[in-house]
Amino acid sequence: MSKDAQTARRTGSGGDDRDRAGARSGGTKPRVRHRQTAVAINVTSVLLCVLVLAVIGLVWNRGGIVDDYDGKAEGPMTIVEVSEGTSLTDLSNQLVESGVVKSSRAFIQAANENSHSSELQPGFYRLHQRMKADETVEALLNVENQVGTVDIPTGARFADTRIVSSSDVRKGVFSLISEATCVEDNDCVSKADLERAAGEADLAALGVPEWARDAVAARGNDPRRLEGLITPGVHHLDPQQTPEQMLAKLVKESVKNYEDTGLMASADMVGLSPYELITAASLIQMESPDGDFDKVARVILNRLEEPMQLQFDSTVNYDLPDQEIATTDEDRARKTAWNTYAKEGLPETPIASPSIEAIRAMENPADGTWLYFVTVDKEGKTVFSTTFEEHEAAIDESRSNGVLDSNR
Repeated sequence: MSKDAQTARRTGSGGDDRDRAGARSGGTKPRVRHRQTAVAINVTSVLLCVLVLAVIGLVWNRGGIVDDYDGKAEGPMTIVEVSEGTSLTDLSNQLVESGVVKSSRAFIQAANENSHSSELQPGFYRLHQRMKADETVEALLNVENQVGTVDIPTGARFADTRIVSSSDVRKGVFSLISEATCVEDNDCVSKADLERAAGEADLAALGVPEWARDAVAARGNDPRRLEGLITPGVHHLDPQQTPEQMLAKLVKESVKNYEDTGLMASADMVGLSPYELITAASLIQMESPDGDFDKVARVILNRLEEPMQLQFDSTVNYDLPDQEIATTDEDRARKTAWNTYAKEGLPETPIASPSIEAIRAMENPADGTWLYFVTVDKEGKTVFSTTFEEHEAAIDESRSNGVLDSNR
């Protein structure tokens, strides 16, 4: 081989090595870029998964993905009860069953996010069906949506009475219940229907306790036979119920309130039956300012023990359509089941709804020998006396202040 050929071969051989080296070097570059792209895609996928998991975790921690109605509620109206002490879970289930909200979870979440949800009051509420959960919470916090609420004042009677001095009419329990049941989509329960239920319904069905049934039954079909068995205060009624069901709810709740004072044992201690104690408490309610309740209780017991007629003007007034503090000789001479000027002992029934304070006063009478008392001024000041001479002097003071003047 010539020298030039050998040189050319080495040169070519050297060139081939460089070309192969370059080929190897150039051949690996695409594979490096492919690996970098794959790594980038994998990192992006991982980050996306992390983000999705984070969002899911956030939603889950806030109550999960919940079903809720969209838009403005336009469903039919329904009435839902919020019971005293009910839990959010129980209430939410009730709202779902009534078709108000779509899911329990949506309502509970909305309630937890509303800072006023703890202010929700017991009662009956008129709500649209198919409402958004947050709107349902707001609607339940709005007292204007509450229906069937009746506020019975202390000393209320079942029948309406007219006040002689002002000609004002004091609404009775029947009227108050009737007004409370008036709902836009529901006819009011009439006074007549309530009176019929009170006078004719089975006493056990009306919730009258055994310790009161004989006395109540003795009044026959008189609608006022339930007098005194409904406590003053705020009561919640379902406007959709029957008159009998409404009265039964009121009587049962009230009897529990009375019995919770220790009525059964206390009545025995003061020598009265439970029904007689409530009757006496109704006299206290109508005859005395709050601060003298226990003193009037003592006068009642002292006069019953003597025995002496009670001679309370409130018992004369009970059966009169027009009411005032004073009574006339003619009024006091009328023989009724309540007039304690014309009969011995207590009235046959309570004459009003006594407060729990009046019940407790009768259960815990003050110590004293008083047999008389009279209101001596128009601010309600009451003078208690042991002797008739003392009482006559107090009566003179009362007359001079115009308290005993009749406007009939």
